[in-house]
Amino acid sequence: MADWGPVFVAVVLFVLLSPGLIFQIPGKSRVVEIGSMQTSGMSIFFHSIVFLGLAAVFILAVGVHVHLGVVISN
Repeated sequence: MADWGPVFVAVVLFVLLSPGLIFQIPGKSRVVEIGSMQTSGMSIFFHSIVFLGLAAVFILAVGVHVHLGVVISN
């Protein structure tokens, strides 16, 4: 059975931390902009560093594991 925990963690964090989708730090005119749907190079850099840190915490330190598979019993 494969461990799908890292895949789910990465996908959820990628969606939540996409710059401009839900929030953007730093924004173009403010420090935090919500739902701006715009991005800048600095916000891409900041969100990628936060993504890397949170992914490392959830995958390595916490150890999120999801095992999917078919169990066949006789």
